[in-house]
Amino acid sequence: MRRSDSAVTCSAISRRCSARPRLCAAGDQLAGVAAESGEERVAAQYALADVPLTAFLQQHVVPYEADEVTRLIVDTHDRAAFAPIAHLTVGGFRDWLLADETTPAVVSALAPGVTPEMAAAVSKISRLQDLIVMAAKCTVVTAFRTTLGLPGCLSVRLQPNHPTDDPRGIAASILDGLLLGAGDAVIGINPATDSPENAHALLSMLDEIRIKLDIPAQACVLAHVTTTLDLIRKGAPVDLVFQSIAGTEAANRSFGIDLALLKEARAAALSLRRGTVGNNVMYFETGQGSALSANAHHGVDQQTLEARAYAVARSLEPLLVNSVVGFIGPEYLYDGKQITRAGLEDHFCGKLMGVPMGVDVCYTNHADAPIRTIWTRCSRFWSRPASIS
Repeated sequence: MRRSDSAVTCSAISRRCSARPRLCAAGDQLAGVAAESGEERVAAQYALADVPLTAFLQQHVVPYEADEVTRLIVDTHDRAAFAPIAHLTVGGFRDWLLADETTPAVVSALAPGVTPEMAAAVSKISRLQDLIVMAAKCTVVTAFRTTLGLPGCLSVRLQPNHPTDDPRGIAASILDGLLLGAGDAVIGINPATDSPENAHALLSMLDEIRIKLDIPAQACVLAHVTTTLDLIRKGAPVDLVFQSIAGTEAANRSFGIDLALLKEARAAALSLRRGTVGNNVMYFETGQGSALSANAHHGVDQQTLEARAYAVARSLEPLLVNSVVGFIGPEYLYDGKQITRAGLEDHFCGKLMGVPMGVDVCYTNHADAPIRTIWTRCSRFWSRPASIS
């Protein structure tokens, strides 16, 4: 592709332009939206760098009329927060973020004015080093019983799962994790089943342990939001409401949710008034490739759709958002190199948009990612305020 051809395509913020500048990701190849050569990718990056940020406010990768996530992004955009960068292009915005004069306070104030498509566009023309430096300037602080996101602090999720949800096994894992200093982000159990009775029993056990040991932490059973909502109505001790979310209405529908349901669940959790130092009551997980796996990607690349999921999260003021990058499988992120870059992209995009972004350290045997590669990836986040699970 010649640069001039790519510029014409990018001037319309097309789906093709959205994906072509990005370094290779297996999911984009599977969707047929990836660049077919290095030359085409570089040409698209040059073209994307010249696109004005205001263009993303005028044209949408998923139609406004057809998608409630697009409507959320457009209708809640803060033009006053956007004003300091309204004159910039994508490339200019990247340079502005990297400049020494751009302080964390300035970047934090910008968050409500940054759309997912803007954040994703910047990440596509950035090196790994750029993504790390820019993310380090983004401070996002949230709180419930503990405070997350303070400069120089790393929060860790304690995940005491058990294959049969045996309370004794889970309790032993909790104590083991607490002794290792984990759990200040959340003590979160992935239940073996979505049984309401089982979830209620686990929540009660977590609350009993927290009270007995006087632990200043929040707990969560990662059941479906509808299960948790029913448990709140029945008086269960719910701290945080968990749900997996995605960047399109159709993908969220495949999870059995919509924006109205998430708002209802947040209101229900807030009504319990269980937080002591803050009221961030939502906990979300996301992952590149979720929309494509549900055939709900609208021909858009998986990183842009991932960033759109952060717009959903941002609107609900969560305590924590975890990108489970690499978990979905090698069909979407094939190897350690792709997983590492995707994790840094997610971390940067989420924090730039004002989302309390964490990264779930995923390892799957069927991905071409040696365990050493995964731990190298972890070290890149440990040097920055974030959360790890």
